[in-house]
Amino acid sequence: MRLKRLRVFVVAAGSLLWLAGCETLNQSLDTTASTGAEATGSVVVAGPPDVVDGTTPASTGLQGDNPKDDLNLGKKHYRENSFGLAEQHFRRAVEQGPKNVEAWVGLAASYDKLKRFDLADRAYEQAIKLAGPTAEILNNQGYSYLLRGDHRRARAKLLAAQAKDPSNPYIQNNLALLDESFAKRRGVQ
Repeated sequence: MRLKRLRVFVVAAGSLLWLAGCETLNQSLDTTASTGAEATGSVVVAGPPDVVDGTTPASTGLQGDNPKDDLNLGKKHYRENSFGLAEQHFRRAVEQGPKNVEAWVGLAASYDKLKRFDLADRAYEQAIKLAGPTAEILNNQGYSYLLRGDHRRARAKLLAAQAKDPSNPYIQNNLALLDESFAKRRGVQ
């Protein structure tokens, strides 16, 4: 019986992975940004947990408490530039806690680094559904468009983020990167 359940789970997980690559799926990814950023690209994937529905991951005993949980392992691998492993852990974190905005933002940022922008867009959209257009999410979206070389959309998202948090150094850094990228007429590497 146990083996049968495991097989059903493996088949279902494989089907979900296949569907995750399908561009016709609804954008159903969710993430929350916080106040830490990687050194070169000002994408926010670490920091204090955001409040969702009046609780935080720490206060509910869910993800975030254990340094070996998928959310923390995703952050660790992201900081180490192991974006494939980060994506795997963030994906598991959103499967375990679909209302965890921070996990969705981490997933989206990982997809950005893997140049899976279609999946990143879905994740950012889900994060906005859960937390609204926060300065951190808008900043990450702006950086995503910057990676693609889409200067117009990057500027719009980054200016919207700056309007929400004018003193945020990550947003200011991304606006400077945008100006530099625009001068060179290419995306950020």
